[in-house]
Amino acid sequence: MDYKEIEHLMKVMNESQLTELEIEKEGFVLKIKKEKEIVPIASRIETPIIERPVEIQNQISTDIKVEKEVSGEKEGIIVYSPIVGTFYSAPAPGAEPFVKVGDKVKKGDVLCIIEAMKIMNEIEAESDGEIVEIFVKNEEMVEYNQPLFRIKA
Repeated sequence: MDYKEIEHLMKVMNESQLTELEIEKEGFVLKIKKEKEIVPIASRIETPIIERPVEIQNQISTDIKVEKEVSGEKEGIIVYSPIVGTFYSAPAPGAEPFVKVGDKVKKGDVLCIIEAMKIMNEIEAESDGEIVEIFVKNEEMVEYNQPLFRIKA
């Protein structure tokens, strides 16, 4: 196989949907692999508006959905997971958690990290308040739209 043939195969592969090609000819092996563009999942998520028996207090960008519960004794803002991934309560193994029940938080404070596709996504508080409930444990898998925290304003 000569240079022109290889160059032609690369051009054809570049213009096609193929992502991998392997050719073996007379003891010569040619492997061509095209890497896919990776788009962070958080940039593609759109939070739908879902009718629930709660009053929506705040719709925050397309990343985090926050609702205010108005029924019963449990009052506060619920912070939901914007993506599917692994929940981390601390910045590193063995480190102190970002927040604990009873901690006061300010808008912009990091509440946790959710790892999705090897990308660490910091989830921040969207308002000032006190952490009154944490719904998940460290290193637990979370689903899209799963409640993470309750913050009392």
